[in-house]
This record gives sequence, structure tokens and C-alpha cells, in this order.
Amino acid sequence: MSQGELPGDAPQERTTPDGERTTQGIPVENADRTPHEPKRAVLSALVKHEPGVLAEVSGLFSRRQYNIESLTVGQTIDDNLARMTIVVEESRPNIDQVKKQLEKRIPVISVRELDDAVQRELVIVKVNGDSPDQVNAITEMYNGQTLDAGPRSITVEITGDEQRIDAAIDAYRQFDIREITRTGYAALARGEAPTAQVTEPNQAPTEAQVQTETIADD
Repeated sequence: MSQGELPGDAPQERTTPDGERTTQGIPVENADRTPHEPKRAVLSALVKHEPGVLAEVSGLFSRRQYNIESLTVGQTIDDNLARMTIVVEESRPNIDQVKKQLEKRIPVISVRELDDAVQRELVIVKVNGDSPDQVNAITEMYNGQTLDAGPRSITVEITGDEQRIDAAIDAYRQFDIREITRTGYAALARGEAPTAQVTEPNQAPTEAQVQTETIADD
């Protein structure tokens, strides 16, 4: 053995462990090879209302390369808490992993997938103003509102579910859409059940509900 070499067999002579392993050499037990089609999921997360929370949550999705369709955040009836509504389109295993990882974040108090929810989205559309009467007719048909009108452009607002928003946008295309912006989903659970599954919904968490040390990703 020359200086600098380690004792033992040469790499090509070493035994290879049985079974499937990850790229890091970690054994994979009961690997699931079933193909999973992407599906859309609406996640509602109750979080601490403090600086950096949005960056931390969005960073989690970015690091794992999950596809975010939309992400909205706003205040709740408690000034210390905010509610995030996240729409993702991923396979079922990835959606479950997203929920697990969100639950480990210190600022996150509750995460729930909303299978049946009241969902709304807002879109603001600016179109050419050459046909104001026709634009107004479509706006009224979708129960929208004209926000700004001039000789060259008209800006309208439509609120509804995704299908309604998509249909309204298609109807405005004949007037040449100049600009468009969509808010993304805002959602709450239907009925009297709280959207956030905590002991006291929309109340500041107790020390028992929120861990105080950093938890790393799996």
C-alpha cells in the first residue's frame, strides 16, 4: 500500500448492498413505483403574522421544486395570525409531503387540504375602449364592475371561481386585452367547521401548540 491510500478492497472489488437505494445510498423500503397523475389541491395554512413567514413558506416550495399555481395571504380576525391559501398541482405523494413539511415550519400553526371549500378569485382586466357598450354588457353578464373607463381603455373587475374567471377572460379577448392580473384563490371551509384545525380557531397558539426550535427538512 503506497502512501495516501486507504486499506481495503479496490472500489470495483467491493460488495454492493442489496435492495434499492437513493442517490445518497440510503435504503428505500417498499418503493412505490405506481405512476401518480398530477392533481390540483387547495391548502389553507394558518401562520404567525410576522416578517419572513411568506419567504420561508415560498422558499420551501422552491427548494423542493413544487409547482405553485397561486399563493395568497391575508389577515384573520386575530391580528397575530395570517391565512395563506396555496394552490398546488402535484402528484398525491408530493401533496402529502408538502403538508408534512409545512406543518414542521415554526410559523405555521395549522395546515389543511380543502376538499370542499368556498373559493373565490378576483381578476382585473384592461381592454381597448373602442366598444364600451359591448364591454359593459359582458361585465354585467358576469356581475362585474367597471373600475376605470376612458376613450382608449376600459378596466373591469370580475370575482368568482376559476371557471367563471376563465370564461370572462375569454369573453374579453375580442376587445384585445391590454393587461390582466389575477389574485389567486382565497378559500374557507364550508359550513360551521373551522378552516384551521387548532384548539381555538384563529387565536394565538399556546406554547404546547407551536414548537420553538427549528425543524429541518426531512
